[in-house]
Amino acid sequence: MARLRNATATSAGGVVIRLENGIAQLVVGSRRREPDGVTWTLPKGTPQPGETAEQTALREVREETGLEVAITGPLDSIEYWFVQRGTRIHKTVHYFLMEPTGGDLARHDHEFDQVRWLAFADAPTVLTFETERALVARAAELSLGSASRATGSASRPIDAAVKTAG
Repeated sequence: MARLRNATATSAGGVVIRLENGIAQLVVGSRRREPDGVTWTLPKGTPQPGETAEQTALREVREETGLEVAITGPLDSIEYWFVQRGTRIHKTVHYFLMEPTGGDLARHDHEFDQVRWLAFADAPTVLTFETERALVARAAELSLGSASRATGSASRPIDAAVKTAG
């Protein structure tokens, strides 16, 4: 049996957050993967030559979701291994908290079959990969604990909802 070669890869992406009727949501996309069926994941991708992680994340999120976004802060990186064409790859993905500034989900590229907004509460049962579920939980801690940083002016509906619910 042949020994696998090792390689490393780096990508960058984002957790895009908005408030809709006081409910925090994030953008996810689905891809058909054989033989596993469909995977629901966060937008991310590979840097082009000379790009920073931030530039890659902004470009990839725009391409994969159809949204124009702004980075509101850094998030964690995740690491995992996979095998592709006889090579064992150690991949690191750098993520950023983001907010939408324009665009339209209908303009997403071919990399996702479907792109949609998802309530944070539904992420643990929809996202396919544990590393991304943990990352989204961390994003919720950071953004919902400090709504103004993660969502900008959209934080006012949460403040109003808390005041009227209390």
